[in-house]
Amino acid sequence: MKRAFTFPGQGSQAVGMGKDLAEAFPEARAVFAEVDEALGQKLSTIMFEGPDDLLRLTENAQPALMAVSLAVIRVLEARGVRIADHAAFVAGHSLGEYSALCAAGTFSVADAARLLKTRGQAMQKAVPVGHGAMAALLGLDLDTARAVAAEAAEGDVCEVANDNAPGQVVISGATAAVERALDIAKARGAKRALPLPVSAPFHCSLMQPAAEAMAAALADVAMQAPAAPLVANVLASPISDPAEIRLRLIEQVTGVVRWTESVAWLTGPGGVTHLHELGAGKVLTGLAKRINADATASAIGTPADIEAFVAEVLA
Repeated sequence: MKRAFTFPGQGSQAVGMGKDLAEAFPEARAVFAEVDEALGQKLSTIMFEGPDDLLRLTENAQPALMAVSLAVIRVLEARGVRIADHAAFVAGHSLGEYSALCAAGTFSVADAARLLKTRGQAMQKAVPVGHGAMAALLGLDLDTARAVAAEAAEGDVCEVANDNAPGQVVISGATAAVERALDIAKARGAKRALPLPVSAPFHCSLMQPAAEAMAAALADVAMQAPAAPLVANVLASPISDPAEIRLRLIEQVTGVVRWTESVAWLTGPGGVTHLHELGAGKVLTGLAKRINADATASAIGTPADIEAFVAEVLA
């Protein structure tokens, strides 16, 4: 049995996230307190109580999702389940790469929180509100989605942002171009083409100012080799060298999240049989089952999930 730990990205946040962990485990409370202190804000209060519109702000959602994932890891570690011993690889969807790296010891919790606050703010500032958009194209393969984006661009930016699973591709770019892509996608056979409720066009070339901001932020942060290799979004293959990790995190801001290929690598050449999503929600667990129906996928985000997983692993 070979395991990989995966970490969710933006969109998995919900008011109340992490509250049950904080109530059940002192290790979780310590993580949330550390994040609050690092950011100089009561992010945990926003996580536990809302309001939803404040939690959904990119600069809050990103460190909040990391905090829940790290709370799960710290509780597991306290019970004898460690990445170095029990995971062959880590991977994260977009911001989830920071959670994965923090869990694997590359970043401290405080540094990861500050990096994600900076990342969220930089991504929001990169494009004026209303000038960028994202859309999910359902039922199209990756090549067709790329062709749709190229046809819709008409001199504007319109690019594939996320290859989440077979038949689920997200595009990103200028608002007018993304709106054109919706009709083109339907004409090309998409089952659905849906605008996404996001505040900025993530993972496209319009995010270049945010990539530059992250290059500056990452240059000042101490990084260690992760306890298990990271399967990087932009490569869909494993890396461990801190210098390369830094470069790939910068590239990731404007690059494609190659999640289908990443899970295919993990469950193919990587030899992984069990994928465990640590943190809020079950989005990656659902995607994993679509990418490889033969892989075992589970979400570990509640006290009951944690206790069951510990019992399974240490049996």
